Amino acid sequence: MALNFTLLFVTAMLAGGLAYFIPSWEEKYFKLVLVFAGSYLFAITVLHILPELFVESSNPTRMGLYILLGFFIQQILALLSTGVEHGHIHHPSHQHAANVGVWTIMIGLFLHAFLEGTLLGNEGSLLAHDHDHSGHDHHHHHHSGGNLLFGILLHKGPEAFALVAVLMSAMKKRWIFLLLIIFALASPLGMLLSNWMYESKVLGGESLNIFYGIVAGGFLHISTTIFFESSPDHRFYLNKVLVSMFAFGLAILLEMLL
Repeated sequence: MALNFTLLFVTAMLAGGLAYFIPSWEEKYFKLVLVFAGSYLFAITVLHILPELFVESSNPTRMGLYILLGFFIQQILALLSTGVEHGHIHHPSHQHAANVGVWTIMIGLFLHAFLEGTLLGNEGSLLAHDHDHSGHDHHHHHHSGGNLLFGILLHKGPEAFALVAVLMSAMKKRWIFLLLIIFALASPLGMLLSNWMYESKVLGGESLNIFYGIVAGGFLHISTTIFFESSPDHRFYLNKVLVSMFAFGLAILLEMLL
């Protein structure tokens, strides 16, 4: 748990610091990194999260509804964050609009990062046990494998980079690292809350899976948006396809090994 907390926090801080100290970054390289991260996130959602959710759910149709709900919720969060979580970098021109925009961006981005962190709770056991009235055990996976952590870290880097790139044009530099720290703590806090809810039996495995389904729907929204936004004119880009294929292949390989 401590290692996951550290990795999530440090990854966001390092990626955000990179945008801060290297303002002359190349957009084309950032987009390729974004495509790789988005493709990997999509792959682990399909390979890792969704199968566990549907296998462990007592009502697969209802779980599908939670996933759709997560997709819709992420659309709302993207309106608040203006799409920073999928790498959309914009530069507000009017100072008042910029100040208002910073707070909406932070709210949307913090909530998104907090929710995705819940998937990494309960690291000590990949199986949770719920007991029904007959005394039987029901096993619930907790989606906390190393491949999932790696995928979230890949997503966290470009997300933090895009956040700092936006903040650089909207506010004084001395406040940027404070907001970056707040963002970097969001996923670790979500992880700790998820773990606490399970360990203290505030919510059972089936109830926690509702959160996981909502987050999975958000991952589907983000990853597909990244992929389609990287080709806004619907042209074929060989480098994007090759990067996506490499991300898919790596996700499949690590899913088999981890």
